[in-house]
Amino acid sequence: MNKYELALVVNAKLEDEARDAVVEKAKGYITRYNGNITEVEDWGKKRLAYEIQKMHEGFYYFIHFEAEPACPTELEKEMRIMDNVLRYLIVKVEE
Repeated sequence: MNKYELALVVNAKLEDEARDAVVEKAKGYITRYNGNITEVEDWGKKRLAYEIQKMHEGFYYFIHFEAEPACPTELEKEMRIMDNVLRYLIVKVEE
């Protein structure tokens, strides 16, 4: 299994419960594709480097997980169509 990190930028206009639901949905996709979540970091609200969908701020989350090499590809397919996710990035973590 390889180690990966998913960086999520979530819409800042969402309520806490809706924001938590977006993160839980992303975590659900990871486990659906046989991934094992090791850590979730909540960085809170940060100013974006540039405007995205007329927004200047977003909530940042970093989800560390272990999975097979096919998992990130499937995860990207799901992230691409998720509402309220402004940006995402999946990187392989080298040890």
